[in-house]
Formats: sequence, C-alpha cells, structure tokens
Amino acid sequence: MTEQPERPHRPHYTEADLQREVTELESQSATAARIFDLRRIIGGLFVVYGVIVTITGITDSQAAIDKAEGVNINLWTGIGMLLLGIFFLAWLKLRPTPPPLPAEGVPGEKE
Repeated sequence: MTEQPERPHRPHYTEADLQREVTELESQSATAARIFDLRRIIGGLFVVYGVIVTITGITDSQAAIDKAEGVNINLWTGIGMLLLGIFFLAWLKLRPTPPPLPAEGVPGEKE
C-alpha cells in the first residue's frame, strides 16, 4: 500500500469570514483613496510653499523689490500660491471622494 503524504492543516473559512475580510479590505482601500487624494497633496504643498514665499515677500529688502522692477514678486506669488492651495483644499472638503461602488456579479452574494 502507498501512504499518502500528510497535508498541512489549513483552517476552514466560512462564507461569512470571507465576506467580512472582503468588506474590511474594501474599507481600507477607500480610506487609502481618501488619504492620498491628489487635491489634498497639491493643496497642502501649495499652502506650505505659499506661506514660505509670502513671508519672504513680507521681509524682502528694497533692493530685492527694485531688482523685480518695483514689484514685490515674492509677496504676490506667495499670495497666489496660498489662494490656489486653499482652493484645492476647499474643493476636497466640498466634493469628497465618493466611496467605491460594490462590485457587481460577485459570486456568493445574495440578492
């Protein structure tokens, strides 16, 4: 007689366990999508750099202003960057990323 090799013990998952795990993974995916929304990244960077450039424009010397033909270019650029960053963050707040739609035709779902 031939002996069958022992198979490693695999835990038995029920349909409910699998469904719960799929639901958890979907919620984690939706959270990651909201965290890494480009509007948040672009808006945040523009606000940070806008603050830095605006402070530089406020503290510019007269020689730096004269070099730019009398325009405080750092101040105006910083203000513009701040406004653009605030626009992106407001857009994110007013129109958040919608949650993903459930997949259609997933086997095992009851209608």
